[in-house]
Amino acid sequence: MYHKIALAIAFSPRVEALIAETKRLVLLFGSELVLIHVGKKTSDLEAKLDDVISQANLSKERTKIIWKEGKPVKMILEACRDEKVDLLVAGALKNESILTYYLGSVGRKIIRKAPCSVLTLIEPKPDSTVFEKIVINGTQLEITPHVIAMGIDFSKKINAEQVHILNEIKMYGLQMGTASEDSEQEVSQTRRELVQHEMKYVKDILEQIDLGNVRPNIKVTGGRWAVELARFCEKIDADLLVVGDDHKLNFFDRIFPHDLEDLLSTLPCNLLIVKN
Repeated sequence: MYHKIALAIAFSPRVEALIAETKRLVLLFGSELVLIHVGKKTSDLEAKLDDVISQANLSKERTKIIWKEGKPVKMILEACRDEKVDLLVAGALKNESILTYYLGSVGRKIIRKAPCSVLTLIEPKPDSTVFEKIVINGTQLEITPHVIAMGIDFSKKINAEQVHILNEIKMYGLQMGTASEDSEQEVSQTRRELVQHEMKYVKDILEQIDLGNVRPNIKVTGGRWAVELARFCEKIDADLLVVGDDHKLNFFDRIFPHDLEDLLSTLPCNLLIVKN
């Protein structure tokens, strides 16, 4: 699933925890590890990194260290492309004033422009995060079948206890479908039919996937998918949210932040962003 996993490191208090989290994933998926540091390579920093690697008991044969100088976003993305990385691990920040987690401008640029999937951890732990409750975005998008497949594979690998797939009724579809209805009964019937349609969409995708021991719970809701996903994750105290991103940041995204941007502003939990 992930042949090469990368971690962009800075010598911060969280570096040991991030390396521990990444090491767990490397062992789970049998991956090679790429450590990327943007900054001038000095003998002191090299010794410090060697010490961190030794403390984490990382395999030197399956660990590659890349030192780059330049703009962080450009250098990290360049390293991911050159090394053909499948998954980039990153950390989020905590906004103490409103008690939420978020990604700064550098983190967002990396996520939106990354050539690979990105796993964002809000509270990396030295003893590794346990992903017991996973939520997957099942909203009808071009990338959704791939997102669900990757989310299920991830859930199988880490033996998740609960897996939920959240789909949405398109509000414009509901409004159009019920515009000509005269009674509450007819409106309710139309809504049920729309819910069944969205349920079938997810079930048809799941039929093409080897679920193993995973038994996904399919839930259909209404409203903007980012808002509903965040609410649902908070309600069940989810450990990981899996969503997809299949387009690059453009001028209009900067003016009108779309749903993924909303999620990056106030992360409800750890976030896996799947790319094609």
